[in-house]
Amino acid sequence: MRKADRLFEIIQILRRHRAPVTADAIAAELETSKRSVYRDIAVLIGQRVPIRGEAGIGYVLDGGFDLPPLMLTADEVEAAVLGASWVASRGDPALAKAARDLMAKIAATVPERLRPMVLEPGSLAPPSWKNAEDRIDMAALRQAIRGGRKVELRYADEQGRISQRVIWPIAIGYLDATRLVVAWCELRADFRHFRTDRIEAAAFLDERYPGRHAALKAQWRRTLEVSA
Repeated sequence: MRKADRLFEIIQILRRHRAPVTADAIAAELETSKRSVYRDIAVLIGQRVPIRGEAGIGYVLDGGFDLPPLMLTADEVEAAVLGASWVASRGDPALAKAARDLMAKIAATVPERLRPMVLEPGSLAPPSWKNAEDRIDMAALRQAIRGGRKVELRYADEQGRISQRVIWPIAIGYLDATRLVVAWCELRADFRHFRTDRIEAAAFLDERYPGRHAALKAQWRRTLEVSA
């Protein structure tokens, strides 16, 4: 691997992790020596890349640093296009449009040699089945998730029984033909998953739910691990 490519990959590794990454872990991923990692880290720091840490403890990349958007590998372009294609065929109208716009922007900005991978990709998302109809404004729901705001639902379960819920939405799950709202339910005092095609009505409240969104999502993930 060329030195320039190795420096780029080190930045990518650090960007993927929030916790410090040791030189051993970086060396193992790049299939190089730990001494080479130390030298490369020193070069990056000398080029004013905001890396903090030290040998034996690990390194972190400070927030706010980014690379030019055109520095994409062929695999990264293919991954982005595959993901966007999946969303374009299965997302709600606003998200599907955003996915198509994303692919157009990638095609317009990547180097000429990578453009065929966007226009004629080698990896294809499978065709979607007819999606169940969302009975909630999905764009507004995403805004509620980003803003940490409560939503009041009138919801029908699989037996058709209606209940009124106030939820703290934290994520949207995309299945083949349906979508789920992952949320803390005040009525049940627990996490619940609500199918968007069973929502009879929704009111987006100004009230923010307590705590941080990331902490609530981490708590939900822990409940999944316990039940697995």
